[in-house]
Amino acid sequence: MKKLLCFFLCLIINLETVHGQSYCVMSDADNTVIEEKDMHKVQSVASISKVMTAILALEKGDLNATWKTGKELKQAYGSMIYLKEGQQVSLRSLLYGLMLRSGNDAALEIALHIGKTQKKFVQMMNEKAKEIGMLDTHFANPSGLDEEDGGNLSSAYDMALLMSYAMKNPAFREISGTKYYTSEWNYRWRNKNKLLFEYPFAIAGKTGFTKKAGRTLISAAKHENVENVIVTLGMGDDFTFHEQKHTKVFDEIKVIPILAKGKYVIDHKQICIPEDIAVTITQKEQAKLMVSSHFEDKEFIIEIRNGNNQQVYNFPYKKVRDKKGGLFS
Repeated sequence: MKKLLCFFLCLIINLETVHGQSYCVMSDADNTVIEEKDMHKVQSVASISKVMTAILALEKGDLNATWKTGKELKQAYGSMIYLKEGQQVSLRSLLYGLMLRSGNDAALEIALHIGKTQKKFVQMMNEKAKEIGMLDTHFANPSGLDEEDGGNLSSAYDMALLMSYAMKNPAFREISGTKYYTSEWNYRWRNKNKLLFEYPFAIAGKTGFTKKAGRTLISAAKHENVENVIVTLGMGDDFTFHEQKHTKVFDEIKVIPILAKGKYVIDHKQICIPEDIAVTITQKEQAKLMVSSHFEDKEFIIEIRNGNNQQVYNFPYKKVRDKKGGLFS
């Protein structure tokens, strides 16, 4: 009887571990949420918040910049790449140390270099979060530590938005997807994201853990033209979960390209499309897909209908001399 009770208790624990606290599966093409559980639940997200630290550094800094570390380095603790005061560092190597080894000392140095002070850098993090549309999020530090200030609070949905945004940066994709890196001071780092080694379609990601947050994980995977992002918060067997969900998406979901980014001339009007437009649908939904376009109130409007779902894109235009033409027929 005791053995049977133990079996059922273990089964319950395992089921809770698999289902986790919250997660979000998002298409990178158009930020469509494919599957989720409590995706707006706010909690400490630990080191996956270093994705924001990295993308800010890439947008605001110079990868080739070098400098010597200062006394502030003593404030760093936890996961480290073991920088020393007065050590010559580069932004490039710090970003690899940040994303591959989750170095909190690297996070601090990056924050001080980009923002001049940690407080200013955190302000930049929160401003960027608003720009991306991360409404559930408040950052408190560049590392994700949560023992002293409560940590960086966010949701699975917001962190998926952040990762989708970051993956549009080529340097971020390269750094986050690197398996091994040797720094200029001859440290060789292995990426903590084991999906890069065990799952053939994994292309990027970031791990995280604190006692308060539990295990947190962001991963990006790509197969053919389908690319998706998964975020799990507080999940035990997260690597297995990510692999299974990515595979499920690749089996069931299609990304249909609608219009590539670039400049187009239609009826003597020039339209600039800043990003590729695509729609994420299931195999069954493809037959219901309808795309139309028209001019209205000095804007070029693209409407994408999929049953009861509708997406509308608005682009300003300017008049030019050219032959008449069209995008859709």
